[in-house]
This record gives sequence, structure tokens and C-alpha cells, in this order.
Amino acid sequence: MSDRLTHVDESGAARMVDVSDKPVSGRLARARAVIEMAPATARAIREATLSKGDALGVARIAGILAAKRTDELIPLCHPLPLDHVDVELRLEDDRVIIETVARTASRTGVEMEAMTAASVAALTIYDMAKAIDRGMRITTVELVEKSGGKSGTWRRGE
Repeated sequence: MSDRLTHVDESGAARMVDVSDKPVSGRLARARAVIEMAPATARAIREATLSKGDALGVARIAGILAAKRTDELIPLCHPLPLDHVDVELRLEDDRVIIETVARTASRTGVEMEAMTAASVAALTIYDMAKAIDRGMRITTVELVEKSGGKSGTWRRGE
């Protein structure tokens, strides 16, 4: 890993990285978020008895939308032509595990899009269920894998 921060110029000022000379390549990123809650909250989500409706369905759509708008939320992100975004939500006893995938053919990676999708999906679950459980906690937002580009493939834990 390089110890050079790519979004900082020689004087220390923040900048957008110039990717115009990079070749276009297929790129993929996977991310995960976890939101913990009381078992009764998980049950209400599972049984779709929340007053706001289907939390998992709304969170899936929110995550996809968030990935598509990442460059509007993170100041130095490049706008990317996303080819695919997938948001999977798995409900367990006291948590929802959110796993996202983002794909593009571009000059820069889609890690931020995948993590933004996971983050916003988790925040949407919180918003949908906060009336019955303000103690929910988003405990994890992490990159799981990325591939493509000059740096190749990276997987968490390897």
C-alpha cells in the first residue's frame, strides 16, 4: 500500500484525483453494514408490522439510489456510470446484515458507491424502525472486496 494520500496535493490541499490517463477497466466492490436491534424490532421488521411499512424493501431501494448519488454526497468522488448495484438484506435474531455490490467499467473504483449503498440502507432501517427502537446501532460499515484497476483485487481478511 502506498503511504501517499491521493486526494491531497503537494501543498496539503484537498483535490479531486485526475483519472483521465487511467485505462477503463471492469471494477467491482462489495461492502457490508450491520444494524443491531432488539429482537422485538427484528420481529416487527420480519412480520412487516412497522407503521412505515416494508423496511427491508424500502432500504434496498434507498441503498441503490444512494449508490447512484455517491458523487453528490462525498465531495471528491467521481461520478461513475454504474452498470449494476445490488443490495441484499438478511434479517437475523437481533440484526440486519446488509451486503452490497457495485459494478462499473470506468477509470476509478466503486468502493465508495458500495459502502454508501450499505450505509444508507442501514440508516433507512433505522429510520423505518426508530419509533419502536431508538437504541438500534449501526455497528459495521466496511469494504469486503474490490477488484479491477491497477491495484487489482483486495479482500478483507487476506
